[in-house]
Amino acid sequence: MTAAPPPRTALRPLAAALLMGALGSALVLVAAGKPWTHGTAAFAGSGVPVHATGSQTTALPGALALVGLAALVAIFAVRRIGRWVVSALLTLSGLGAAATVLARRGDHGAINSAAASATGLTRSTAGQVTTTSWSLVAVAGALLLLAAGLLALRYGSRWPAMSGRYDRADGKRPAPVRAPAPIDPDRAEDLWKALDRGEDPTAAAPN
Repeated sequence: MTAAPPPRTALRPLAAALLMGALGSALVLVAAGKPWTHGTAAFAGSGVPVHATGSQTTALPGALALVGLAALVAIFAVRRIGRWVVSALLTLSGLGAAATVLARRGDHGAINSAAASATGLTRSTAGQVTTTSWSLVAVAGALLLLAAGLLALRYGSRWPAMSGRYDRADGKRPAPVRAPAPIDPDRAEDLWKALDRGEDPTAAAPN
């Protein structure tokens, strides 16, 4: 008996979760490689332009985006409690990435390190620091991951799994096929059973 396909009302959240999860991960990862802060480092009476990327400011959002992307794929490889756990991991990845970006958005530690590297002075700090919009792009991507996780928590139990077509509708695997018992040529019952199976009973008989 073939299991009934999931209803269309469950496939719509599935498509939305896949789109938001993939797009959200991509936005966080792209934004992590872009400058989040610009500034100048005073050196020899002039200002040297410096900047700090998102990954230099904090590497956690990019790592959480990769975790969320892996969880999004793993949802379809697990069922029941496992699917709930993976969906929760996806949700927490988005929440953690958004919270981290917002908490570190105004941090000048990375731009000061860039200024020290540019001037060769360990105590040099950056001035005229401005924050770019790339950190907000990372927040938007993290919120998309969060939304994908919430959809998975709400509708994930109705979504299909990778191995669903190999299982029976009642959740039990089919019993293994056993090899037929050896044919005894001296028993007419065994001969008739072999004929019913389409076998040649004389071929199994000992010479």
